[in-house]
Amino acid sequence: MVGPAALRALRKNKTLRYGVPMLLLVVGGSFGLREFSQIRYDAVKIKVDPELEKKLKGNKITLESEYEKIKDSTFEDWKNIRGPRPWEDPELLQGQNPETLKPKAA
Repeated sequence: MVGPAALRALRKNKTLRYGVPMLLLVVGGSFGLREFSQIRYDAVKIKVDPELEKKLKGNKITLESEYEKIKDSTFEDWKNIRGPRPWEDPELLQGQNPETLKPKAA
């Protein structure tokens, strides 16, 4: 077996302590990156249902058409309403003054 002196020498060796983990990270990262990159090319090969494809092609929404919808709108009378936080009740929050919802400092 390996003696305690040899184990101590291996622990102090900087190549084994820092170099080997770095090399494993680089080589392992290369393999991991290859797998994640392959997903991109596999997604292109997936065929779309023809019925869904017709539905998507028929729904042509362009930037110009959306601009025409909101061109004549006035944005001068809008009101900034804060949405509920996860711990707040949304029904309670709607239509209330934000100052009344602030916790009171003791």
